[in-house]
Amino acid sequence: MTEDDPTDEISDIEARIEALAEIAERCRKYILASKIAIGGGAALLLITILGLLGTGQTAALGSIALVLGGIVSLGSNVSTLRQTDAAISAAEVRRLELIGRIDLRLVADTPMKLV
Repeated sequence: MTEDDPTDEISDIEARIEALAEIAERCRKYILASKIAIGGGAALLLITILGLLGTGQTAALGSIALVLGGIVSLGSNVSTLRQTDAAISAAEVRRLELIGRIDLRLVADTPMKLV
């Protein structure tokens, strides 16, 4: 391969895209878990306020902590997901540029062997 051959860089970019896709999937899972935590905490707080679970201050504080923790986790993972998606898009653009620089040949251009 020559020094101008971008195939190694394309392979590196594809590996980076795969790693970023795994990070994005993990963020999506955390976002789902955060939404569940927010909903569960809000439901527990409502149940505690209505007195259906008793008048436990611990349950009320725990539900508030669950809601706040879910909000923090949600915000953090949403911003990480946005950054990761932007990085994936940039890597794909770079990969397409490198693929465009490769001198590709059509298979029809190669001489055929006699059968």
